[in-house]
Formats: sequence, structure tokens, C-alpha cells
Amino acid sequence: MIGQKLSPILEEIEMTLLDFEVHVAQPPQYTIEGFRASIKLFASTMLDKMWVFQNENNITQDVREDMATRFGQDLHKLIKDYTGIDSTDLYK
Repeated sequence: MIGQKLSPILEEIEMTLLDFEVHVAQPPQYTIEGFRASIKLFASTMLDKMWVFQNENNITQDVREDMATRFGQDLHKLIKDYTGIDSTDLYK
């Protein structure tokens, strides 16, 4: 599956970031495209783990849909509140 294929790449990015954060006292200066990509990665991994949680707990389809909707809304609000960026504008 795609998650298994991407996981080693994500782990390499994680270790690169950890090394940077330890040795460089500056922000990484992501581009807006890099910021958008990181949001997509985070959302994809969260929804993957949400799906597993929902299956393990026999959550109904209606509740699953509500959870996914609320996650998207909460993520949008978090991004807007802490960066001033409206994530709905990132794919325009």
C-alpha cells in the first residue's frame, strides 16, 4: 500500500528535520507549496489512523463521516488561527 511505500521517505524527512532543529537556530522557511504538502501529509496520516480506529471500534458510517468532517474543520481552524493562512485557498 502507499503508506508503506511513503513511510521510509517520511521517516527520512523526520530525521532531517530533527537534525536541522538541533543544529540550526532558524526557521526552515518552507514555501507555501511545502506548507500545503505538509498539511496534506498530516491529514492523510490522521485519516488513515482514524479509519483504523473507526474499524476497531465498529463506528457507524454516519459517525465516521461526522468525524472526518469535524477533523477537516478543526484542521482548517487550527491553521487559520496559528498562521493566518486560509487552507481552502492553498489549492486555488
